[in-house]
Amino acid sequence: MIKTVETENQGLKRAFMLTIPAEDIDKRVDQEVRRMAPQVRMPGFRPGKVPPNLIKKMHGDALQRDALSGAVQDGVQQLLQQQKLRPAMQPEVELGEDYEPGKDAQVQVRIEALPDVPTPNTDGLKLERLTVDVDDAAVEEQLQRLAQNNKSWTDASEGKQAENGDQVVVDFVGTVGGKPFDGGSGEDMGVELGSGRLIPGFEEQLVGARAGDQREVKVTFPKDYPADALRGKAASFAVTVKAVKVAGEAKVDDDFAKSLGLQGLEQLRQILRDQAQQELNNLTRTHMKRRLLDELAARHDFAVPETMVAAEFENIMRQLRHEASHEGDPDAALAEIERDSADYRSIAERRVRLGLLLSEIGAANGVEVTSQEMNQLIGQAAAQYQGEDRNRFIQYVQQEPMAAAQLRAPLYEDKVVDFLFSKAEVSDRKASRAELEADLESEEGHVHGPGCGHDVAQAKPAKGKKAAAKKPAAEDKGPSGPGAEVGTKPAKSAKGKPAPSKVNLNEEKSEEPKPAKPLKSEPANKAAARAAEEGEKKPPKKAAPKKAK
Repeated sequence: MIKTVETENQGLKRAFMLTIPAEDIDKRVDQEVRRMAPQVRMPGFRPGKVPPNLIKKMHGDALQRDALSGAVQDGVQQLLQQQKLRPAMQPEVELGEDYEPGKDAQVQVRIEALPDVPTPNTDGLKLERLTVDVDDAAVEEQLQRLAQNNKSWTDASEGKQAENGDQVVVDFVGTVGGKPFDGGSGEDMGVELGSGRLIPGFEEQLVGARAGDQREVKVTFPKDYPADALRGKAASFAVTVKAVKVAGEAKVDDDFAKSLGLQGLEQLRQILRDQAQQELNNLTRTHMKRRLLDELAARHDFAVPETMVAAEFENIMRQLRHEASHEGDPDAALAEIERDSADYRSIAERRVRLGLLLSEIGAANGVEVTSQEMNQLIGQAAAQYQGEDRNRFIQYVQQEPMAAAQLRAPLYEDKVVDFLFSKAEVSDRKASRAELEADLESEEGHVHGPGCGHDVAQAKPAKGKKAAAKKPAAEDKGPSGPGAEVGTKPAKSAKGKPAPSKVNLNEEKSEEPKPAKPLKSEPANKAAARAAEEGEKKPPKKAAPKKAK
């Protein structure tokens, strides 16, 4: 029988010394020997007739390790059940240094328990829902952009010099320090001069080129370029101009819509309106959720496990440090992050407290993620893998409770939030998009919480620069903007069949070749601005976040 002695009991921290009798471990060894004996083969013995002492001699170390590990695991589980403890994180288990086979095992177990969350106070919640109508003018502007980005190209007259607005088709080979680099070459790449798609200086040096020309293009990679080895490096590209093309007239009409696989212009316009409305709905929900979290934070205050806070704090800092590495002056950015680390720790504590509170509210009100919903989550996550890796991922999630919990958490949280929305007294107020976005950007009085829509990497404007409003990322991962969804989901044709896969209403025409390296990089902080649930920082009463570059 395992002997248990409590050695620490301070707040949520508990520690115990477990003494596992040697007899228990030996029994486990004997049980394993009996289990494996029928399969053991040894010269001079019939199958299944190898003496136990010889099996122990052959596999003694492995048998001892497995028996000890099993005894410790069972001892920890028994401890948690007897003490009625819910560990916040994986318990720390340490075997005594003086342990040796045949002796009792002394095991130190350190646990930080989840707190007993006070009965949540959710009565009398009042929320305002800002509703925004779709701007018809913005839809028409989007139509014009789509037409521009899906325009057709025809060969220019012989000998024509390329100018801004023309397209040149090129082969290129890039070198840095006279040596080629990965992804630095390409063939038949279409480049629209003046579009700004490529790194600074590349397009400009092709202005005036004719079909058949060969040019040396010299550029410097941006300091925030994704490839570490290329940041800030001077590069030279040997470019062969294979063709010069001119753009056809970009008409917004039924023929244009049909070229995208749709029935006509009105269907295209309605798709854009629907997607714009969905985006606005996501912003409205983010606004309501933030106000809900602020209200819950104001009503509840209780101790939270330091280990959970430390883990959340480390997640926040890891993201910030990653973003800093892509800044123009990484050292300065890192120094600023470290100076504000106390604020980030406060953010981590608030996030943990609100997460525990939402979990308690959900449990008390029967909120759950169904097995069907869980299977959908696993399938969506597994889609990023291929072949056998996909099967291994699915098996891993099914066998590891922590992995499954991480997948389940965002959906569970949204369902709890929806439950609270249904309980609250909600009043609607018409607002403009600018007003809604400005309210979302406001830092004053906001307590950050899980999925509130703030981006930790954007929480503070750069010194010496005026902060600009930035569209926050909604915590519901809906379309990133008008056109995003149409570009990925085939529309229905008049006969009810999927439209051609060429339908693409995004900002770039899909059929244009895209080289890996001359393309301008997307700033890392812009990408992070879309990750609404990664964490956020709240410096007290500071300006709105800086605009993503």
